[in-house]
Amino acid sequence: MFKKILLILFACLLVMPLFAGGKSEQSAADKPVVEKKADLEGTINDPRLYTPGKLTVATGEPAYPPWIMDDNPEGGVGFENGLVYALAEKLGFAKEDVVWVRQTFDEGIAPGPKPYDFNIQQFSVTEERRKFVDFSIVYYKPQKAVITIPGSDIIDAESFADLKKGNWGATIGTADLSYIENIIGVKDVAVFNDVAGTFQALLAKQIDATCIELPTALFITFVQVPDAIISAVLPNDPNDLGHGLVFEKGNPLVGWINEGLKAIIADGVVDKLTKEYLIGDQPIRVIDK
Repeated sequence: MFKKILLILFACLLVMPLFAGGKSEQSAADKPVVEKKADLEGTINDPRLYTPGKLTVATGEPAYPPWIMDDNPEGGVGFENGLVYALAEKLGFAKEDVVWVRQTFDEGIAPGPKPYDFNIQQFSVTEERRKFVDFSIVYYKPQKAVITIPGSDIIDAESFADLKKGNWGATIGTADLSYIENIIGVKDVAVFNDVAGTFQALLAKQIDATCIELPTALFITFVQVPDAIISAVLPNDPNDLGHGLVFEKGNPLVGWINEGLKAIIADGVVDKLTKEYLIGDQPIRVIDK
C-alpha cells in the first residue's frame, strides 16, 4: 500500500511541470505586446512630436509671398508651405495631419519652449541664433537685393561706397538689418517693426533704400509695391549660412527632420520649388564690393 502511494506521488510530480510549463507558455502567448516608445521614434506616432500623429508647424503672422501665397499655409501654394508638405509626405504624414500655428519672427528665434515641432519663416542660420534655438540643415541660400525708388540718390550705385551715401531702413531683428550694418557698413539705419513699415517709409521717401532677400524683393516689386525697384543684387553674407527650420533648443526631432529634408533635396523638390516661386527673369546689376 505504501509503495502504491509513493508511485502515485511520483507520477504527480512528473506531470506537474508539464502543466506548469503549459500554463506559462499560454500566459506568454496571451500577454499583450506593449510597443516601446523607442520603437515609435521616426514614425508619425513619434512620442517626441508636439502632438504624436500630427506634424505641427509654425509660420509668420502674416505669412508673406512668395514664401506662402495669400497668407494661407494650408493651401500649399508657395515655396515654404510647398516644402513643408513635401517633407511631411516624405516622413509619412498625410496632408491633413499637418497642423499650422502662427508666431511672430521674433518669437520664433527667442529662447524657451515652442508650441510646435518646427518653425519655417525664412530664418537665416547664424551662430548667434544657435545660442538660443536649434536649426535644421540649410535648405536654401538666397541672394540679397537692394530695393529703392526712382529718383533715389543710390539708384545707380555701383559699389558699397556708393550705397553708403543713402539713407537706409530695415526690419528689426532680421538678417537684412545685420547685412546693411555689418556688410555694407551703413551707420544709423532706420529700424521698423515689420516689412510693411519699412516699405511705407521707402515710398514716403523717409529712406532711400532697404535690403531684403531677392525672392521677396521680386514679388514685392512686381505685385505689392510696383513703384519700388530692385537696383542691384549683393554678395552673400558670410555670417548668414542660409535658411533653416527653427526648433526649440535641444529638440530631439532635429535628426529625423534632417533626414527628410536631405531626401527631398536629393529628390529635386527644393530646386523645383525655387524655379517655380523664387527666380526672376530679368537681369539685375551685381554689386560685389
